[in-house]
Amino acid sequence: MAVKELRALSAVEIGRLIRNREVSCKEVTKYYLGEINNNNGNINAVLTVNEEEAVKTAESIQKRINNGENISPLAGVPVIVKDNICTKGIKTTAASKMLENFVPPYSSGAMEKLEKAGAVVLGKANMDEFAMGGSTETSYFGITKNPWNMEYVPGGSSGGSAAAVAANMAPYALGSDTGGSIRQPCAFCNLTGIKPTYGSVSRYGLMAYASSLDQIGPIGKNVQDCAEILTLISGTDKRDSTSVMERPFDFSDSYREDLKGMKIGIPINYFGSGINHEVREKILAGAGVLRGLGAELQEFEMPGIEYAVPAYYIVACAEASSNLSRYDGIKYGFRSKNVKDLRETYYKSRSEGFGSEAKRRIMLGSFVLSSGYFDAYYKKALQVRTMIKENFNKAFEKYDMILSPVSPTAAYKIGEQISDPLAMYMADIYTVSVNLAGIPAVALPCGICDENNMPVGMQLIGNNFSEPALVKAAYAFQQVTNFHKRGGIL
Repeated sequence: MAVKELRALSAVEIGRLIRNREVSCKEVTKYYLGEINNNNGNINAVLTVNEEEAVKTAESIQKRINNGENISPLAGVPVIVKDNICTKGIKTTAASKMLENFVPPYSSGAMEKLEKAGAVVLGKANMDEFAMGGSTETSYFGITKNPWNMEYVPGGSSGGSAAAVAANMAPYALGSDTGGSIRQPCAFCNLTGIKPTYGSVSRYGLMAYASSLDQIGPIGKNVQDCAEILTLISGTDKRDSTSVMERPFDFSDSYREDLKGMKIGIPINYFGSGINHEVREKILAGAGVLRGLGAELQEFEMPGIEYAVPAYYIVACAEASSNLSRYDGIKYGFRSKNVKDLRETYYKSRSEGFGSEAKRRIMLGSFVLSSGYFDAYYKKALQVRTMIKENFNKAFEKYDMILSPVSPTAAYKIGEQISDPLAMYMADIYTVSVNLAGIPAVALPCGICDENNMPVGMQLIGNNFSEPALVKAAYAFQQVTNFHKRGGIL
């Protein structure tokens, strides 16, 4: 086949071509490296290009395939990796001046599994600094633009990963999701992504933002791609004390179009006055498609959503203030040169090394953990977190999954919200509760806004380790719709 035809194919389809010797790993790798070279200058989705090593890896994988090794369905298929996921020998910066030249001596647990399965790492994706942001505008290395319209944000914090896939610089990517950072960029860039159950994918080698919320997950063109990626990266890792899944996910029974007997709850209070009317219409139309496939849909009231955002930001910032304390200008990372003593080394290195959003969250976290405020803020946030989890548990006694918006709006213009942190935080209202509860969710395209011609995404939320059921519903939806096949201007 002509290599240029790869643009229209999913990661699974490219993997099949490679296994059938219709195209070589090296040809595929060089094609996507060419796309990065052509498009990244405008979009700024990729921070580090791993060109030489990617070609060597592709040649090595091809030899294994030629020798008859059965590696994986995605062997030889290139990937872009978010820049807070450690990759041995490849610069990993978390999009921060603090780690501008950091090269990890090891790879994350997820990357080790992916590389063992034959993945070819093309490079590292731009992101909000230390995953703190919802638009990929807080990166030290510049803003990432949405390939659908380069006046708009791609979402965040995994905006570079999503923009790279949407701009055809890679067939799939890895991101991390602390409060919606996989799902929201997928909604803004017309992609599919999975935020897995907490503990199902190793966090070893993921630069910590909020340790009890962070989770690595896949971003792809469709849900089958994401499911196959999740199969490869899920499972146990003794180096991560929160890794609780003994075996990887098995999605072999998920690729069916019949949803008869499946009960889906629609939290009607998620669709109130705060959501854009077109976004509401597209998601409810998506619900109609699921009903047509045999699912039983029922409206209900999900209590506690108004407390999710404040509770999330208290918990996340508290953990961030602790996790980012290691960047002190002493052991590794950025160190200010104009210092006189140890105290000044700490002060100036952190003042100069962190951007404004990271500083804001560190200070907020330090405040809520301080003496006199711990009980008033942090302890209450943990109580709200428990309440949110209990509310989900009650909902899952009645429903197999919940259908929800991903974001109250479609993508907005660059610079439109960055000066209003509170508005940015409130945009996470539909995603953060999933991370607080530790449960999985799948985001998938469900339409295009007429107002600005930008994509709309919806999410399916499930109980712990219900990813196979979520994938089944998303797969059935994508078999009878073509929203996920639409592309932007590139």
